[in-house]
Amino acid sequence: MNFKKPTLADKDTINAYFRRYPSRSCERTFANIYLWSRRNPVTFAVVHDTLVFKRETKTDLAFTYPAGEPADVKAATQMLEEYSGEKGFPFKLYMVTIKDFAEIDALYPGKYQIEYQRDIADYVYEREKLATLAGKKLHGKRNHINKFLKLYDGRWRYEKLTVDNTEECFDMAIQWGHANEAYTDPDKNAEITVTMNSLRLFEELDYVGGILRVDEKVVAFTLGEPVTEDTFVVHIEKALPDIEGAYPMINQQFVQHECGEYTYINREDDTGAEGLRKAKLSYRPIFLVEKGEVTLKQEEN
Repeated sequence: MNFKKPTLADKDTINAYFRRYPSRSCERTFANIYLWSRRNPVTFAVVHDTLVFKRETKTDLAFTYPAGEPADVKAATQMLEEYSGEKGFPFKLYMVTIKDFAEIDALYPGKYQIEYQRDIADYVYEREKLATLAGKKLHGKRNHINKFLKLYDGRWRYEKLTVDNTEECFDMAIQWGHANEAYTDPDKNAEITVTMNSLRLFEELDYVGGILRVDEKVVAFTLGEPVTEDTFVVHIEKALPDIEGAYPMINQQFVQHECGEYTYINREDDTGAEGLRKAKLSYRPIFLVEKGEVTLKQEEN
């Protein structure tokens, strides 16, 4: 098993597996894997014709669920178990979905257990609901939009992200970083670094982006990509804090203009942050993509 850091040259290989074995999990895109692997100890390998990512530190070793045919998944899992033992770690899979666990439990009945982690569950919404904000339950969101429209009447516009306007997004991202302590807080620093690299490589990574302007200045932008045939994932959304209603406005405008062919919108997890969880729940997700860690059952350890 030859694990290595993903590079742009590996995009076609990784995407081919993701297309053949789709998942709505926000991690199942090359762009997400590539960008975050610059910050995290993540490598990948093709193991018995399955795609596997490895997270390894001095104190931890874990793998993603092998993406492949069931028979190959079974063989790869056995190899990963042996590999873990040779490294002196207990076997562990991470970011495992309900569908994945059902498959591995059928392949190895009763051998494994899963512990779901609420903080990493993705929020998935109906595209139509985000685009229209129709219904009594989303009345508050419509109020935010209406206030933005009133405050900036005739002064705002939406446009698609292109090579011609990315520089302005870089400038706005720097402002966002200063406003959110991104240059002193490690987590925020990782977030702004990934954001900058997403803008720098948005063409190479096949990202789709949108921009919100007020008085011709960029006040919000967002970036995302398809994750399955019916689901689009929004990876990045940034807005200036002093522009009231900018977040709900860029959210709605981007979905209206760029996501018309999709049924669902995945807006990723809440990282366990109380304010972010409240905000994501307020948009009324239709379901969560639950994910967890798989280990050997206690009697097997």
